[in-house]
Amino acid sequence: MSKKYVTRIFLVDDDPIITRFIKISLEQNDLYDVHVFENGKDFLNNLHLAPDIVIIDYNLPDMSGVEILQRIKEINPDIRTILLSGQEKLEVVVEAYNKGVNNYIIKNENVVFELNNSLRNLIDSTNLRKEVIELREQIIDRNRYNAILGESKPVLQVLKLIQKVENTNLITLITGESGTGKEVVAASIHYNSPRSRKPFVPVNMAAIPVDLIESELFGHEKGAFTGATYKRIGKFEEANDGTIFLDEIGEMPLDLQAKLLRVLQDSKITRVGSNKEIKLDIRVIAATNKDLGQRVREGKFREDLMYRLQGFLIHLPPLRERGNDIIILAKSFLAAFCKSNKMPFKTISNGAAERMLRHTWPGNVRELKSVIERAALLSDSQQIETDDILFTESGSNAA
Repeated sequence: MSKKYVTRIFLVDDDPIITRFIKISLEQNDLYDVHVFENGKDFLNNLHLAPDIVIIDYNLPDMSGVEILQRIKEINPDIRTILLSGQEKLEVVVEAYNKGVNNYIIKNENVVFELNNSLRNLIDSTNLRKEVIELREQIIDRNRYNAILGESKPVLQVLKLIQKVENTNLITLITGESGTGKEVVAASIHYNSPRSRKPFVPVNMAAIPVDLIESELFGHEKGAFTGATYKRIGKFEEANDGTIFLDEIGEMPLDLQAKLLRVLQDSKITRVGSNKEIKLDIRVIAATNKDLGQRVREGKFREDLMYRLQGFLIHLPPLRERGNDIIILAKSFLAAFCKSNKMPFKTISNGAAERMLRHTWPGNVRELKSVIERAALLSDSQQIETDDILFTESGSNAA
């Protein structure tokens, strides 16, 4: 017997009587998880919750059901859709099917009966897709993620999350301590995505002077401000059709966060000194080593922006929780350092390995790389010994 899955259903309709009637009727099936939205904006703001099936009213107060269909197909074409309408005109039905709707149901006394029949048919295909995804996630193609070293359980979990999100356009937030490899993960998402042949543009928000951030991100026109002697293309425009990686997003000044939120919502930018909007097709990945929730409570980060960024979360484990990955990484760094500096290849003694495994690595992978490169220079033999492994005073607790 096939595995039974709970089907998440979003119902988008502004008629409270109809929505209540449909919701109560559908929820008699324990495998239906029904959520109701009264308008298109609220629905689209929650689309990151990944419904399996969306039931949409043709006429909504803020946009048409056909418009919503188009947005769904742009964001996640795997979502199955049903359009409810009082319109029986052939041209309306044809337009809906041309936009990719899976079923078109007329609102009448048989609407719940028709809905249940349609749902049963659509659920067979959604459940099959879930089974395929589960089977695929059990097998990780390590060749596609060779930049992410390690075989520990936390790292394999990160790879599974990358597999889930890489083929979507969901805004992705990567969290983790400094030095855990957030840019490496962001690059792996991009280069395994349909945008892989397009630009990957990393931006370190903490490294840009505050008064230049807006120009750096969105560009400027000649004469927009003192010193603007030529037109400049910003990082967002540079990344168009590809991926922009906003590292250390928690450091972004509060006054610019509203502008970034608008860009994320509308996929449009305006260069400094211009009134012309530029439409973008871009994937956004952000990263932070800060607790954004705490930054919100401190009044340093917008709550609405935080939720917008959390379309899909990937948390990177600190190195101290990755066990033998420390030695795998150390050997890789050592081999690369010896090769680039034309030094004889060196190995790591058991004592040196044990010393590294006892260390807490406050600087994570970045610290490990520095320790290994220093050890390669200090070592007078073909093997790195315990005494060659030196830590900075602030992070040293190894015997």
